[in-house]
Amino acid sequence: MDIIGNYKNVLTKKYAQFNGRAGRPEFWLYVLVNFVITMVLYILTIVGVAAESSALASVANILLIVYALATLVPTIAVGVRRLHDIGKEGVWFCVNFIPFVGGIWYLYLCAQEGERTENRFGEPQP
Repeated sequence: MDIIGNYKNVLTKKYAQFNGRAGRPEFWLYVLVNFVITMVLYILTIVGVAAESSALASVANILLIVYALATLVPTIAVGVRRLHDIGKEGVWFCVNFIPFVGGIWYLYLCAQEGERTENRFGEPQP
């Protein structure tokens, strides 16, 4: 599946799907597109502030907030499914909330190769 197709699939068909598994490609391609869109909106906000254009800064900031809220559930869902792929419970997603090291540990977990055989969360995904 292509990058944009994967992104749309996570946002639509798997929007709030917390069961099952997500392979590394599904997770990391979604994270990549999400990161790029977020950075573009941040840059627009910064450009608006630097140019003293309150309209641009305000619109970009509102878009950033709306985008963050719209992608919150699918981001958590794909993260939980990724953890399922390595045999961890979804509660491990909460490691993100540990200051300083939590996010790094979560990224380390998500970078792990998934279990190659069926586990208690289902069949492996490509």
